[in-house]
Amino acid sequence: MRDRPDHELRPLTIELDAAPYAEGSCIISTGSTRVLCTASVEESLPEWRVGRGKGWVTAEYAMLPRATHTRVGRERGTVKGRTQEIQRLIGRSLRSVTDLSALGERSVLVDCDVLQADGGTRTASITGACIALHLACTGLVTAGKVERHAMTDLVAAVSVGIVEGRPLLDLEYVEDSAAQVDMNVVATGGGGLVEVQGTAEGDPFRRDELDRLIDLATGGIARLVAAQRDLLGLDA
Repeated sequence: MRDRPDHELRPLTIELDAAPYAEGSCIISTGSTRVLCTASVEESLPEWRVGRGKGWVTAEYAMLPRATHTRVGRERGTVKGRTQEIQRLIGRSLRSVTDLSALGERSVLVDCDVLQADGGTRTASITGACIALHLACTGLVTAGKVERHAMTDLVAAVSVGIVEGRPLLDLEYVEDSAAQVDMNVVATGGGGLVEVQGTAEGDPFRRDELDRLIDLATGGIARLVAAQRDLLGLDA
C-alpha cells in the first residue's frame, strides 16, 4: 500500500559533487531509486557537428548489474533498444533547455548510472542530469571558457499512472508494474512540455484521464524544479 498521498512525490534527496573528477555531478534519490549523474566536458565535437559554431549535449544511460533484485548483465558492445531509447530521451530533454551556440565547439556528455532501481529510473536520470549539466556549464563560465551560461532553463521529469482506477504521481516499481496506464512526462521550469510517453495496458484511456495525468505530472515537476533551483542557488 502507498504510504503517501496520491499526488505526492517520493522522498527526494540530491547530493551534489558526488563524483569530484567530473565537471558536474550528483546522486539523485527518488524513494529507493538512486542514480549517479555525471557531466563531462570535452573540447571536441562529433565529426558531423564540427564547423557549425555550436556545441553538443548528449547522454548515456546504464543500469548497474545489481541495481535490481536479480543481476542484470552489463551491455557490452551492443546497446539494447530500451537503453538507446532512454539515452535519446535524456539527451533531447537536456538540449531543450541548452543554448548550444553558447557552448562553443565543445561537447558535454552526461552519464546516468542507475545504482538502485525501484521505478522511475529514466525520469530520475533526467532530473539529476539537468543538475550535473548546469554545474558543468557554470564551471565553463567561471573558468572564462564561455561568455554566458548555456542553460536557458531547467528540466525535470516524473512518472504518473492509473493504478486500480487511481491517478498516482511518481510510481514505485510495484505500482508501475500494476498500472493500467503508465506515463512519463518531461517538462521545463517554464512549464513547456518536452515529451509525454503514455501507454495503456489493456483498456484504452480517455482524453480527460490524459489531461488529469498531465496536470498531476506538471505539478510534481514544478516541485522538482523548485528543488533544483534551491540546490543550484538560482532565483525562482
